[in-house]
Amino acid sequence: MGQKTNPIGNRLGIIRGWESNWYGGNDYGDKLAEDDKIRKYVQTRLSKASVSRVIIERTLKLVTVTITTARPGIIIGRGGQEVDKLKEELKKITGKDIQINIFEIKRPELDANLVAASIARQIEGRVSYRRAIKMAIAAAMRMNAEGIKVMISGRLNGAEMARSESYKEGRIPLSTFRADIDYALDEAHTTYGRMGIKVWIMKGEIYGKRELSPLVGMTKKSAGSTTGKSASDKGPGGHRKARRKK
Repeated sequence: MGQKTNPIGNRLGIIRGWESNWYGGNDYGDKLAEDDKIRKYVQTRLSKASVSRVIIERTLKLVTVTITTARPGIIIGRGGQEVDKLKEELKKITGKDIQINIFEIKRPELDANLVAASIARQIEGRVSYRRAIKMAIAAAMRMNAEGIKVMISGRLNGAEMARSESYKEGRIPLSTFRADIDYALDEAHTTYGRMGIKVWIMKGEIYGKRELSPLVGMTKKSAGSTTGKSASDKGPGGHRKARRKK
């Protein structure tokens, strides 16, 4: 009782799209397990590249892995060498041809995954959790977020008993399905044990039909150049992005 449901899962098919897109058939369980394996491998392999999401699409002989990141240069490498290595490594996991797409996150201050990871890494580096959280909230509001909430749980400041603290600015209307709310959970591993960090970021309200791809509003990067096409006006399906009310 009294627990909040995941805001992303609650909006799937309404204003959010799925991060695994394929037909499962009889191999549904195997493909789902393989998706989880790919995501864990990419997150571990690219731990310094500020990876937010890994979106996987499948055809009969091809697996398309789309990585959203705040630092695409680290993934691509000099002349595309790093992305080619990653492609070969993922090919060994799946046994199929791999295509890798990289999308740049222009405003990482509004990405809940990156904000939660940043707070967790600062706490592991012995920065005061209050300072890390307040800096993250200030940065998000500076980038025109309508609201942000951060909750941290664990043995705060090495206290004998674990507790939770919550910090909020602006509004987070969790019951409004048209509200574009990003959510993430991360952990900080400290000498006193693990601390859980939850982040909710309200970006605005969406009216009308929206392209459900998670890549709407991001810029594609290619291995051969530093410039890419913008996905902010049209999604991968060619539909215009729905108007976002401020």
